[in-house]
Amino acid sequence: MSTPFISRRVAVIGAGAAGLVAARELHREGQKVVVFERQIQIGGIWAYDPRVESDPLSLNPNRTVIHSSVYSSLRVGLRRELMGFKDCPFIPKDDQTRDPRRYPSHREVLLYLQDFAREFKIEDMVRLETEVVYVGLVEDSNKWKVRSKKKRANSDGTYFDFEDETYDAVVVCNGHYTEPCVAQIPGISSWPGKQMHSHNYRVPDLFRDQVVVLIGSSLSAAEISREIAGVAKEVHVAARSVTDETYEQRTGYDNMWFHSMIERVHDDGSVVFRNGRVVVADIILQCTGYKYHFPFLETNGIVTVDDNRVGPLYKHVFPPSLAPFLSFVGIPRKIFPFAMFELQSKWIAGVLSGRIDLPSKEEMMEDVEAFYLQLEASNVPKSYTHNMGDSGLELSNWLGALCGCEGFEEWRMRMFYASTFLKRLRPYTYRDEGEDDDHLILEANQDFIKDTSKTI
Repeated sequence: MSTPFISRRVAVIGAGAAGLVAARELHREGQKVVVFERQIQIGGIWAYDPRVESDPLSLNPNRTVIHSSVYSSLRVGLRRELMGFKDCPFIPKDDQTRDPRRYPSHREVLLYLQDFAREFKIEDMVRLETEVVYVGLVEDSNKWKVRSKKKRANSDGTYFDFEDETYDAVVVCNGHYTEPCVAQIPGISSWPGKQMHSHNYRVPDLFRDQVVVLIGSSLSAAEISREIAGVAKEVHVAARSVTDETYEQRTGYDNMWFHSMIERVHDDGSVVFRNGRVVVADIILQCTGYKYHFPFLETNGIVTVDDNRVGPLYKHVFPPSLAPFLSFVGIPRKIFPFAMFELQSKWIAGVLSGRIDLPSKEEMMEDVEAFYLQLEASNVPKSYTHNMGDSGLELSNWLGALCGCEGFEEWRMRMFYASTFLKRLRPYTYRDEGEDDDHLILEANQDFIKDTSKTI
């Protein structure tokens, strides 16, 4: 006998890529969906905002929070074919206002998400400019209280309407590129220069003729440092991942140097690196990443963020003791983001409708604990709990099998490996390579050329 279909009222928090695909999958399974989005438009982090926060380091809890961390010149680091959802490929549009490049700008991703929302009629489910300020369990039930506020304006100024509602389930899709991680630097309280986090970087003008120390080794740190070098007097890049003795000039730049990490700073404006070099700097720019942040979520200590580990979460999605009525989409890092969001959303939707069964709470908790022990035995820091890398493929295939669909398609994996090789070969020019780049990718993937019609 088949399991009876269950329709529930579900709140989705966030209308970025994760929230939009979660809404679609939940709706497909017959759920009644409301998506809460605090911005004036859908798109999440891809909705570029030229404004910056009132606190450049984003430490003041009373600051004006800007959700997006996208800077003006940013282009995607994955080929567009690898970014699309399964049945909505991210193909170039025959429109002169659109960006047809294989590695398009952030605006093109936003337009793709808007196209996706229109095609699957998700817009009607979204409440824009409506911020969730509280999510918590209703006493003696499995239901959730969701309190939201919506900005209003009248002749007396701006005010907020607050609304309390009850939902059967909540899916958290608020992203993890808004709340900065900030490096602790000895002596920084008395250092007289300016500080900011890359979350508040948009254009390089602020750094003109300045001596800049940039902390970080990520892709964004590399790109921002090159952009700043075009206007700055000097750029000094420091990172924990380099040896203490490191000091070298950046190839192709006469005003950029690599250093080991900062040892300390002084009140005369000097910055001392572990390699012994001393620089008197005007600005320290921290490209030091982000942390998971759920200020609205109250679970009485059941779900916590400890050293950037969100837990306990079964397969990075369900807290065992609150499943299936609380779930998260988009926690894993170092993945194909949109494809992973889609598979996670299919799983959540199938579980809530009763089509897919979850293990018992005890079995899920045992799985989480075994996963933590495995990370510990492999000397993986707690802060890297959700960094997937190669394990993302295994998780995606597991999710696909559970949901009755393919995980990461073979063509997608082969294209990824081929394009990654080219990125390593030409890290600064791979986005704008000519036809030779396409030729190399096709040569490397002869056995999946027949499938490229899915992405062209």
